[in-house]
Amino acid sequence: MKPKSDPITRTVESNLCTGCGVCSGLFPEFIKMVDDEINGRRPVVEQSEEGHAAARMALGACAGVGADHDDLPVADQVDRDWGPVLKVWEGWARDEEIRYRGSSGGAVTGIAASLLANGVAERVLHVAQRADDPRLNEAVISRDRAGLMRGVGSRYAPAAPGEKLADAALEPGQFAFIGKPCDVASVARMGKVDPHLTEKCAATISIFCAGAPNIAATNRLLDRLSVPKDAIVTDLRYRGQGWPGMMQATYRDAQGAEHQSDAVSYGEGWGRVLQAGRKWRCRICADHTGEFADISVGDPWDTPPKCNMDAGRSLIVARTQRGIEIVEEAIRSGHLIARETARDRIAKAQPNLLDTRGSVFGRRLAMRLVGLPVPQDRGLNSFALWRSHLSLKRKAQSVAGSLKRILKARLWRPVRITPYEAGQ
Repeated sequence: MKPKSDPITRTVESNLCTGCGVCSGLFPEFIKMVDDEINGRRPVVEQSEEGHAAARMALGACAGVGADHDDLPVADQVDRDWGPVLKVWEGWARDEEIRYRGSSGGAVTGIAASLLANGVAERVLHVAQRADDPRLNEAVISRDRAGLMRGVGSRYAPAAPGEKLADAALEPGQFAFIGKPCDVASVARMGKVDPHLTEKCAATISIFCAGAPNIAATNRLLDRLSVPKDAIVTDLRYRGQGWPGMMQATYRDAQGAEHQSDAVSYGEGWGRVLQAGRKWRCRICADHTGEFADISVGDPWDTPPKCNMDAGRSLIVARTQRGIEIVEEAIRSGHLIARETARDRIAKAQPNLLDTRGSVFGRRLAMRLVGLPVPQDRGLNSFALWRSHLSLKRKAQSVAGSLKRILKARLWRPVRITPYEAGQ
């Protein structure tokens, strides 16, 4: 008898999967991650009794179906709006190459380098572009600066760092984890399934995230960069080499000669091309700043760069005592240059995100109105933000606009994954 559908497959089919890869990291024998041109990197469960049993257990670590914000400590309104905010710094990596190539000061890579140098972690689990197809990402484990440099800078494409969790925990010593907010949220839950993995994780670092565009959006970006259709892309830079940097590709033509593509600004590449390719799950996400991480890092847009090639700066948020200790040690050891700033700086640096979180309530309400499943997040203040931060017009748009999108995309239809091979 054919096994019934498993809960991980149903999560994918119902547009709730974030693509973090943690389910695969917990049960790599039975759950594999594949790329889909439209839906991103998604898990495929072995259709056997063993595979379904693994999926049922893995669901306990899935933040896609719901995250427990009630578990996060709240001291004041700053914490209610942004998750735990113990200390905030503005800073950058002391290493000039890391700062130059990083998205906004290279603080994530600088802190990761400090963790390795100071023996807090023996390795770092993060993502880097795939060597065989730079449009795609892969989870990698780095043990030194050279390894970390593979992942420096933003990667605006589907990424599943959680799929290598079992590999990261296999060796003696501890590992650090770098990912998007949704990735870190699932890592925060993985102890419910495998406490050993939690014990092996020395720290979690989250980047601020406005959503992950799909492969189709990356292909549109290559068109905008005037990369020929028959060219072989050898490198794709989304940001970096200055703050915020330019988007540019390197490619080989049919004769094997290497070329640099046209370059576009971050504002044009993200605003006019990539963000339209964000997945639906990203549009109903309420956590864009990594509330479940030890440390979160993003752009301080309240003091924006004067040009695309400015020296980068990062906003660094410690969310746990462990996070404070890691940042302060990175400063002491010379990996990070940073000065402490106000805890509410995050609201000034990311002024649109509270409105975004409020809009999520309206979008999820639209889903409920048509009978679609929604993430069962606990402890969110999205309704309060929807009520207080959004104008009447914006409230209506968050619901009516989402209903229109749901109908246009026919989001009630189950998502079917079609594996996308490198080089297609």
